[in-house]
Amino acid sequence: MGEISIKITISDRIYPLKVNTEEEEIVRRAAKMINERIKDYQDNYAVRDKQDLLSMAVLHYATAVLRTENKVQNQDTAVADKVEELDVLLNGFFKK
Repeated sequence: MGEISIKITISDRIYPLKVNTEEEEIVRRAAKMINERIKDYQDNYAVRDKQDLLSMAVLHYATAVLRTENKVQNQDTAVADKVEELDVLLNGFFKK
């Protein structure tokens, strides 16, 4: 599939983008999530400046990404530890 041109609106500003066809839905969903987060901050906090709202939304999502990366890294380490443990057990079994 090729690239397509789309327009995304974030915080009342339009951004023309070129994206791969298979990524269009993801990009549109991301923009929707950002707008919803901005609206949530606007409704629940005394913040009206668009730049502040965007910064808060970016911080929210960047924190979520880092949290997820950390969780995946910890899971990878746990899996590697289990594989090593299994390898030791199997080596001990086959040496008998």
